[in-house]
Amino acid sequence: MATGNERETDYLVIGSGIAGLYFALEAADHGHVTIVTKKRPSDSNTALAQGGIAAVLGDDDSLQDHVDDTLRVGEGLCDRKIVEGVVEEGPNHVRMLAQLGVDFARDKEGGEFDLGREGGHSKRRVAHYQDATGQAISEALLAAVAKHANITLLKNHIAIDLLSMAKYGGEEACFGAYVLDRDKGSIVAIVARATILASGGAGKVYIYTSNPDVATGDGMAMAYRIGAQVSNMEFVQFHPTVLYHPHAKSFLISETLRGEGGKLRLAGGREFMDAYHRLSSLGPRDVVARAIDNELKRSGATSVFLDMTHLDAKFVRERFPTIGERCKTLGIDIAVDPIPVVPAAHYQCGGVVCDANGQSTVKNLFAIGETSSTGLHGACRLASNSLLEGVVFGARAAAAVRHTDLIRPSQVAPWRSGNATDSNDAIVVALNWEEVRRFMWSYVGIVRSDKRLERALRRIELLRQEIGEYYWDFKINSDIIELRNLALVAHLIIESARRRKESRGLHYTLDYLEKDPGQAKETVLHQSSGPPV
Repeated sequence: MATGNERETDYLVIGSGIAGLYFALEAADHGHVTIVTKKRPSDSNTALAQGGIAAVLGDDDSLQDHVDDTLRVGEGLCDRKIVEGVVEEGPNHVRMLAQLGVDFARDKEGGEFDLGREGGHSKRRVAHYQDATGQAISEALLAAVAKHANITLLKNHIAIDLLSMAKYGGEEACFGAYVLDRDKGSIVAIVARATILASGGAGKVYIYTSNPDVATGDGMAMAYRIGAQVSNMEFVQFHPTVLYHPHAKSFLISETLRGEGGKLRLAGGREFMDAYHRLSSLGPRDVVARAIDNELKRSGATSVFLDMTHLDAKFVRERFPTIGERCKTLGIDIAVDPIPVVPAAHYQCGGVVCDANGQSTVKNLFAIGETSSTGLHGACRLASNSLLEGVVFGARAAAAVRHTDLIRPSQVAPWRSGNATDSNDAIVVALNWEEVRRFMWSYVGIVRSDKRLERALRRIELLRQEIGEYYWDFKINSDIIELRNLALVAHLIIESARRRKESRGLHYTLDYLEKDPGQAKETVLHQSSGPPV
């Protein structure tokens, strides 16, 4: 591999989802932005988001109602001040997205937003474009980025590790990252005044997930390795309804189907959610996912069913064309046939600890979007607050980085492979990847216990040792970078779950079934107190 390369930019963004792209467009007015994305720019959780973006846009809604819904679903761990600020700033950012070209659905007169409703919301407040909102947002933002002279987007580039001043005897500060050009096989040090982690979540830690293949927790892992704090990693949201089909590859069935009247039923047609929550099929995601998991384990069935057949067929097909078309290719007509669904890992509510502007606990290192832990989601995320968080914190971070100064050594050490050789045993990576994801699903999934967590801990410690040896023995490639990050994030989730001795929000354990008021606090991990790096 070529080494010794270096390039400089004002702001380095790692990731090309809504948070990173929105930041770039805002920050490009006062500095040059370089975006690195490890595959195609459109490979992101944002592009797969179907439901929409939550904001107070209707006459029958209020900021207080949105705040209250977010706090209730967050189970006592949300930061009220953060929630109030995000909810207040949200509507203007949705209007800005519309100005950038996102064709949100409008009423029949073509004026006001046609708002949807999702689980946990007391009002209709989800702005959407059919059932492919994320794709529409991604396309609009990427188009705007492509036109901006002050933004450089590097596709097929994967960050390896962050550059730390502490390693040069200086203060704890970040000044960029080592980045692998996957096409050329070369490694470059990209130096920046501010580094923004916007690399999304870590759904690929689990064998069943709605996330794309790129969601391997890279930003969280790199931040932890450089010394940043992470928090609330135990709160992994499992989406209740992912299409169950051998050829579906975990295709998401949006919560908006239930928002428009869809009912969850067992194979015999009986509704079952009334026994679990007052909102029935529109209950919070953690409740619905556990209910489905319980029913599947109790009955031995392979799926439950989301039923839209009692609704007007024309409306169903027009409202959900993307989902309808995908299901149709698998022989399912969503207006006529109940849709087989199961839960799958969907969203990481924890992440890199940051303040109200996205600043992490390491100087000049920011985290925004799903990579971050802002205090917005608490123990469980309210549906469609994720895209909202991305734009609000993207804009806030863009304003904050204006005041950063470049802190860097006089000379950056080039990446050195040492005695590492090319690997001829790639099967080791594939097997370790598979093992991590399977035991995380079995032991650290929707329902946990002390015994399951201890089993997971023993396995991840052994695997990380093996992965570490492989990492240093062989030359870097994207597969080992992702596996290394994935295993560390799995370890962080396990350790966080072990420390929470209660059931709260997305963390449900058979050994502590009740919520403990004394544990209404963040689970914070750092190198000094958490698992080894």
